[in-house]
Amino acid sequence: MSKAKKNSKADDLKLMDFLCFAIYSANLSFGKAYKPILDVLGLTYTQYITVIALYEEGNQTVGGLGEKLFLESNTLTPILKKLEAMGYVTRQRDSADERQVLVGLTAEGRALREKANSAALSEACGLSSDEFGGTRDAVLKLRDNLARSLKK
Repeated sequence: MSKAKKNSKADDLKLMDFLCFAIYSANLSFGKAYKPILDVLGLTYTQYITVIALYEEGNQTVGGLGEKLFLESNTLTPILKKLEAMGYVTRQRDSADERQVLVGLTAEGRALREKANSAALSEACGLSSDEFGGTRDAVLKLRDNLARSLKK
């Protein structure tokens, strides 16, 4: 294919042809779909995923939790402080390494996660369980490939 032909193809791309826009707009739709559920729980989406991650594994370091959530500590720390003030999270220095802060859910935080468990929007996605899993796996593969490419 000639260079002129390739350029005209790229020039013909519409907004809806961009994968990045499809992911971005789907993320916005997820946020809108979760908002009424999270409003009832009194949480932001970022607080919600933090609770979920802490439910899976308690007493994580702030750094480890940040890596799991793809959040920098300067973003995560205020979230953790707010969740602690709400009574859902405990933060304490690691006795083995005072530089590390360990974070875990309180009993109220665990109960909140169990209540939030019913907040899943699988049905709203309109995907079969196979499609849901396949889409999630493809998005995770895309994320991991992009992250790997940034490290080169």
